[in-house]
Amino acid sequence: MNSGLVGLDVRLTRQLSVGMKTYAREVAARLPRVAPEYDYVAFAHGANFGWDEQVRLPVAIRRARVDLVHFLALYVPVFVPARFVVTIHDLIHLHFPEQFKAKVGPYYQTVVRYACARAARVITDDERTVEDLVNFLGVRRAKIRVVPLGVDEEFFQTKAAHVAQRPYLLYVGNHRRHKDLATLFTAWSAMASATPLDLYLTGVDDFGDALPRRDGGEVVMLGDVPNDRLIAYYAGARALVQPSLREGFGLPVLEAMAAGCPVIACDASVPSVVRDAAFTFPAADPRALQARLEETTADEGRREEWVNAGQEAARRFTWDHCARATADVYREVLE
Repeated sequence: MNSGLVGLDVRLTRQLSVGMKTYAREVAARLPRVAPEYDYVAFAHGANFGWDEQVRLPVAIRRARVDLVHFLALYVPVFVPARFVVTIHDLIHLHFPEQFKAKVGPYYQTVVRYACARAARVITDDERTVEDLVNFLGVRRAKIRVVPLGVDEEFFQTKAAHVAQRPYLLYVGNHRRHKDLATLFTAWSAMASATPLDLYLTGVDDFGDALPRRDGGEVVMLGDVPNDRLIAYYAGARALVQPSLREGFGLPVLEAMAAGCPVIACDASVPSVVRDAAFTFPAADPRALQARLEETTADEGRREEWVNAGQEAARRFTWDHCARATADVYREVLE
């Protein structure tokens, strides 16, 4: 006999980042297998903010007669007719309010704060976000649970590395200001021209005249990259560089480690659970980043050490483990 019916809000709306969608899909897909003690019903339709979220979704939840609902993102109706858990990946919008639309801060301070206050548990990805939840939104520490994200098994599988004209660094992510690509551009541009090294960026070219230039290398825009090609880019890169001033978890860091790519990351953006397996540098410090870039491109033996350390660290974090730990939070609430 199953222990209850759990509703999963798996609406993949345009407000969700690529990482948030990956999380929702992976956890929802794996829960029935790793936690079969519960039955599950998915709520997959409807947009954020309007009638769909505030009326249709609560009505569907009531009709389903669930024992618990998990909102896998921060978009929670004002009225929820059941106990619920919510996942808050990060509070980057509150760290850097000047970089986002003026309405974002008030939304967090009203709707998201209210959702956290009513939630039976608040799940987050990394220990660093616990203090943010307490300080920014007044969440009681006792009901916060940290559940690290996972990496798909395919990232560990040996695949042919991307063959490039020159060695290259890789950045994976969007181009928002808090990603601090300016520091990466400055550090890469300052490297000696005798070092042939390109810089690959995912996404479209939305930089205009801000793209850097250097002798001995060029910037290559990759556009949207599916997983099979992304793994090849990871495997062929000299390093993944994550200059972001802040991340909740940062899936590309874990994916790169799994695929055998060293990680160079701002010390404020690398997940605490794999911090020891990454080269780190202080936030917004292009000289320190340049030194790290030169270290990983010049010292093959040291680079190999970090490849092995990264793969060993990444193997501890699978989506199955993430789903099982999530179901353990459900058990806390339902028992």
